[in-house]
Amino acid sequence: MSALPGTTGRRRIYLMRHGHVDYFGPEIMAAGGDPKVVPLTPLGEEQAKAAGLALSHVAFDRAVCSGVPRTRQTAQLVLAAQEAKPPVLEEKPELVEIHGGKFGRVASRAELAARMAYHFDLAGEPGATMLEGGEAFGDALERAVSAVEKLLAEPGWHTMLIAAHEGINRLILGWAATGCSRANALSAVRAFEQDPACLNVIDFDMVPAENGDVGTEIQRALIKSVNVTPYNYVKHGMNMTSLEAIFAKNPR
Repeated sequence: MSALPGTTGRRRIYLMRHGHVDYFGPEIMAAGGDPKVVPLTPLGEEQAKAAGLALSHVAFDRAVCSGVPRTRQTAQLVLAAQEAKPPVLEEKPELVEIHGGKFGRVASRAELAARMAYHFDLAGEPGATMLEGGEAFGDALERAVSAVEKLLAEPGWHTMLIAAHEGINRLILGWAATGCSRANALSAVRAFEQDPACLNVIDFDMVPAENGDVGTEIQRALIKSVNVTPYNYVKHGMNMTSLEAIFAKNPR
């Protein structure tokens, strides 16, 4: 199995959130409000390019995105800055954002931001869903974590880029922070803020399967960094939550 230099079985995932988007933009309005079609804004492109510059010297063995335009664009902009030849970008639909339910009637960006402000705080409650009628947080956790586990089980790499979404990243970080435990992950989700185009670094120690089967299993996860924003490392002036910033007219 490939491993990070100086280690015997450690792999690293650079887990990104996509750059800034406008959920009130013309593309999404024309599509009837479908968030899957929304692209990066010019600001989101700048943020992704800043991340690409910060990661330009990191040689990725593999690169993955959720397959929707905003994560695909983010990953492509990062890979375009690679000093070495970048890997082919793969798409894993299991990493698409948590499917939201109904907002109800919303009159403004501010009202929508207010409704969403504390929604991730509810993730640990039994049966909690992403808004009324939306996907259960537990179901989203299962598909996201299963996708990461499958990637970690595949041979031939030690450093991977994943471009995903705020909710999905929170779930993965919650899982990693609680000993890779599905049972406890949802209770940790509320603590992980994810700003646009942020970087998280998670190392996984992989060991031979305990039962003797062919392959490896996760021994532990080590969170090396969380929510790093290369376009503003110290987050000066970034006083809004990520949701407030997305719905603001002037997010800078």
